[in-house]
Amino acid sequence: MELEKLRQEIDSIDNKLIELFAKRMEVSGNIALAKQEIGKKIFDPARERQKLSDIAQLSGEDMRDYTTALYSLIFDLSKNHQRKLMGGENQIGRKIEKAVENTPKLFPDYAAVACQGVEGAYSQIACQKLFAVPNIMFFKNFDAVFTAIEKGFCQYGVLPIENSTAGSVNQVYDLMMRHNFSIVRSVRIKIDHSLVAAPGVKLEDIKEIVSHEQAINQCSEFLKGLEGVTVTEMENTAESAKYVAESGRRDVAALCSPECAQLYSLDTIESSVQNDGGNFTRFICISKELEIYPGADKTSIMAVTAHKPGALYKLLSRFYAHNINLTKLESRPLPDKSFEFMFYFDLEKSVYSPDLVNLMGELDELCDSFEYLGSYSEVV
Repeated sequence: MELEKLRQEIDSIDNKLIELFAKRMEVSGNIALAKQEIGKKIFDPARERQKLSDIAQLSGEDMRDYTTALYSLIFDLSKNHQRKLMGGENQIGRKIEKAVENTPKLFPDYAAVACQGVEGAYSQIACQKLFAVPNIMFFKNFDAVFTAIEKGFCQYGVLPIENSTAGSVNQVYDLMMRHNFSIVRSVRIKIDHSLVAAPGVKLEDIKEIVSHEQAINQCSEFLKGLEGVTVTEMENTAESAKYVAESGRRDVAALCSPECAQLYSLDTIESSVQNDGGNFTRFICISKELEIYPGADKTSIMAVTAHKPGALYKLLSRFYAHNINLTKLESRPLPDKSFEFMFYFDLEKSVYSPDLVNLMGELDELCDSFEYLGSYSEVV
């Protein structure tokens, strides 16, 4: 067979498929209007199951899996088309429009901001990159930062969410499922870890190194080269530096930022000991109320999909259908539910795009539950 003739045949088939698909969508719309007249719901699960069963039998064994996947997608598209015709309410879309309208045009320079740790923490550095003159309140752990926002102690909170070499900060992702908040901005900062100790202490004197879990992971190669040294996790890199300064010990060192070494009058034994020179951490800035500032081109959502084959695929395919780029997909186990997960998505699309608003209106049908976490821009 000649390739050109086969391509012409495919083109002819595609033309017919497009015509039939458009006709099918038109009829499905008429079905929705007919259901509306008699007070019936759009989704009829028994009818859909029967249709899929009939299609599977008609397609034959070789094509059964393909046709089932195809028609599952067609049914979802039909239901979305029907909802639009019936004027289905897009609550998230209206929430976004209201936030865009009511949020000030400029991100604030001055604000009360919650950060985890103590003076010199990387969260503080991120905070100072976001705000010109922040009034920073330090809290012992990430949970307390979320609580400070929920209770109105601070207007904003700054939290690390992922590192370019050590990966996601799982504790923050887990806390996201327990707290109410909105993401209003994100920022990336260069992470440069130094090994610091009391003045005059040398590397061979060190018997213990203290730091945060993420910093320890980011400096794993350096730590492997040290013999007879205990590594101890602490709440924060700045807390580690503070501990070294206040302990009076000359056999302990901390992994922290160069700024911490200066702040707590410590000597730098080794600088830039992280595994990767291009080591960046991404921080999110959260608030109690939804705020969407001009230029917002990132959106974050959390979703729980049905615990059955193809459920996540249907959601991902909808991002593609709306030409929305997925930049992050993170899964975290749901508390008290074995082998079920909350999925966290970062989407790249302007908040002013109708595609994004339409997607938000479809998530109720695609997910068992979902949370819209906000639309924002990122400071680099």
